[in-house]
Amino acid sequence: MAHTSYRPLKASKAPEGVGLHQPGTYTSVTVDSPAISVMTDLRLVSAATIDEEATLSDATRTMISRGVRLLFVMGSRGELVGLITARDISGEAPMKLLQGRGAKFEDLRVADLMTPRAEIDVLDLSDVLHSEVGDIVVTLKAAGRQHALVAERDTARGMTRIRGLFSATQIGRQLGIAVQPFEFARTFAEIERALFD
Repeated sequence: MAHTSYRPLKASKAPEGVGLHQPGTYTSVTVDSPAISVMTDLRLVSAATIDEEATLSDATRTMISRGVRLLFVMGSRGELVGLITARDISGEAPMKLLQGRGAKFEDLRVADLMTPRAEIDVLDLSDVLHSEVGDIVVTLKAAGRQHALVAERDTARGMTRIRGLFSATQIGRQLGIAVQPFEFARTFAEIERALFD
């Protein structure tokens, strides 16, 4: 049954001195803050995904439109099959692949350059809940990675789901550090200086 008693809302003129709300996505943190405070929680933010057969250009457009540097690559049955990052797309790997195949850039697919699921390390949510920001920074640095995924196991159903992810860039922002996303060593040097000095 359609609702037919719609009515316009009352509008007024914007008052002098009106300001804008600032996004609260990146709250300030310290080395001792709970690790969960810097995790992107996929229960609250929808995951940025792409199909494994999409082109690299499609992946780049999706990253730009979502404002992310990592996409979850999904298979035909809705399962996670891999990850692709901006570094994968813009680094040397596509050029090497093109030279080896004698192909064109537009011929490359996400599946050609993604990190397959079997090679993805995940942190356990139960460990994250008992960790601090400093632990995550050290974990990312030890792994030599910009991102870390967090898995949650549902023992009753016998399933594991990706619950969230950590990003060195986001952690840097929350620490109040301007980080360069592709300057990996510099990013960690700046984060460590802010955390441990």
